[in-house]
Amino acid sequence: MEGIRGKSAGVSALTLAYRFAPRRRRNGLQEQREELLLPEAVQVINPDVTAAEAIADLKTLPRWMYVLLMISAPVMGLVFALRGPRAFLDEDLVVEDLPSTLRAEMLADDPVEHAMTDRRDQRLLDALGEIHAERGAEPIRVAIVYGAGHVPAIVSGLRNRHGYRPREAEWLTVLTPV
Repeated sequence: MEGIRGKSAGVSALTLAYRFAPRRRRNGLQEQREELLLPEAVQVINPDVTAAEAIADLKTLPRWMYVLLMISAPVMGLVFALRGPRAFLDEDLVVEDLPSTLRAEMLADDPVEHAMTDRRDQRLLDALGEIHAERGAEPIRVAIVYGAGHVPAIVSGLRNRHGYRPREAEWLTVLTPV
């Protein structure tokens, strides 16, 4: 299950929208809480980064970009909370093989996106690799409760590392109220 561990002012600023969005029922978002999404007996693994690691990854960006992100994120969070998820989530977060709009194409290789997801995707794939090593011979089901932006890395990583191909998926609209 996705979720940056620990606290920091920077991560709190970046996740402001997640805390406000589920409070308004019209947003139609599902809270990302284990007890709401998974049966009680299911083991939950959280291979995500710590808050300190997340901020360290963002600080690899050019300084101006990091400062702009930290200033604009809370403002975008408030707009998200007031206008709902459609303010930002419509077409930019659709996961397709190829970007479907010019804006999506420009965002596809965005340095901010890489700073926010690359290490996290690697940790997730490592955790899935451990599950594969331990239980790969058994017919088990694994739920991956991560955002849609992580799906391309998951699909290609599991294919390249272990030869897996997607057969079934269940999509939920999920955000965490941090």
